[in-house]
Amino acid sequence: MSQSFDVIVIGAGPGGYIAAIRAAQLGFKVACIDEWKNGKGGPAPGGTCTNVGCIPSKALLQSSEHYEHAAHHFADHGIGLSNLSIDVAKMLARKDNVVKQNNDGILYLFKKNKVSFFHGRGAFTKAVEGGYEIQVTGEKPETLTGKHVIVATGSSARALPGAAFDEEAILSNDGALRIPAVPKTLGVIGAGVIGLEMGSVWRRLGAQVTILEALPTFLGAADEQIAKEARKAFDKQGLKIELGVKIGEVQAGKKGVSVAYTDAKGQAQVLQVDKLIVSIGRVPNTTGLNPEAVGLKLDERGAIVVDDECRTNLPNVWAVGDVVRGPMLAHKAEEEGVAVAERIAGQHGHVNFNTIPWVIYTSPEIAWVGQTEQQLKAAGRAYKAGTFPFMANGRARALGDTTGMVKFLADAKTDEILGVHIVGPFASELIAEAVVAMEFKASAEDIARICHAHPTLSEATKEAALAVDKRTLNF
Repeated sequence: MSQSFDVIVIGAGPGGYIAAIRAAQLGFKVACIDEWKNGKGGPAPGGTCTNVGCIPSKALLQSSEHYEHAAHHFADHGIGLSNLSIDVAKMLARKDNVVKQNNDGILYLFKKNKVSFFHGRGAFTKAVEGGYEIQVTGEKPETLTGKHVIVATGSSARALPGAAFDEEAILSNDGALRIPAVPKTLGVIGAGVIGLEMGSVWRRLGAQVTILEALPTFLGAADEQIAKEARKAFDKQGLKIELGVKIGEVQAGKKGVSVAYTDAKGQAQVLQVDKLIVSIGRVPNTTGLNPEAVGLKLDERGAIVVDDECRTNLPNVWAVGDVVRGPMLAHKAEEEGVAVAERIAGQHGHVNFNTIPWVIYTSPEIAWVGQTEQQLKAAGRAYKAGTFPFMANGRARALGDTTGMVKFLADAKTDEILGVHIVGPFASELIAEAVVAMEFKASAEDIARICHAHPTLSEATKEAALAVDKRTLNF
């Protein structure tokens, strides 16, 4: 017999589980369906982000950063070590435990908020009076009906044509997170977020890493000045990055993986590596959703077509996160999930795409919000720019990490903050102040006039705001 709900959420990634919790907080009877399994076959809600994305990658980045500090920087602090080693199995076990803590935390939140969780794959079967019928396939098959359905099925890694993922030699983000031993040589195709982060992890642990990128510019989505600063740091670390390449045949064999490619000069090259990570983007995941059963419209990319409020072409069917248009970011999915739950309740949920921050968790970290200098130039908008280097920041000197800068872009007439770009220590945390400021239409002068604690890295944000008016105090 079918169970009835006010809201059924398909997918328990950042967009899905947050939407389910918010809908329950608003008084709805809510079900959430998710098929991710842990190593024992049990439920592992959290989607790509928790299981093979944001969370495990940050755990490995932290472990590898500790190792690099011990190997190369502890001596500067008077700390001596001998016989330094890395236990990769233990590092991966710690990563798995961090993931499990997050999985368990989501299950606890479902219980706390009275969200009914179903472990299996959710698919549309038909439209019924007053809603939709959803079939759950898994160990305990169920049939559910819901007045509203929120699709939050996320995305999957895009494979290279002719080079399918085997997660042994040719790796997606999943396989990249569980390489059992440090490879001597590692190739990465794609110099985006995943490629740079995973390349950084294994480079720190001793792998010789080469990143091949098809685009002629490095981090084209970031501010050009910030990208150049980051590139200098990565080059200094020994992360080899080749731009403007054209990938040819990829072959996996007993001796590893060979990648034939043409370099930026048009010369034929071959890269031979022990392991190859392919990070050339992600595709919306609608596999098994059975959208045709109810006439749910998809675009040419396979993404669910939605309007500005995440409404699909079907009444009371919504979609959020990676499976729809917009940046594939966990926090974007969360904001959309909250907004949709509130719209179902008759409220005015809102997501401001102009103030969604971007972060790359390398060392140095890279973070930005708003427009880049090249975007402002292309739009013909008059602006002022101010920068402040971390080498002039007392806390950065004490940390021993003075790489990078903070950059402010503000309207030439009104001084409204149009973009903030950071490369340097803890950029991922520092960017939050800029997001708040831009949400409230603050000016650079507003940040420049706010008292920042001393000594802190956030003083670099204040000084960059002062630099917009050419009056920095410490540089």
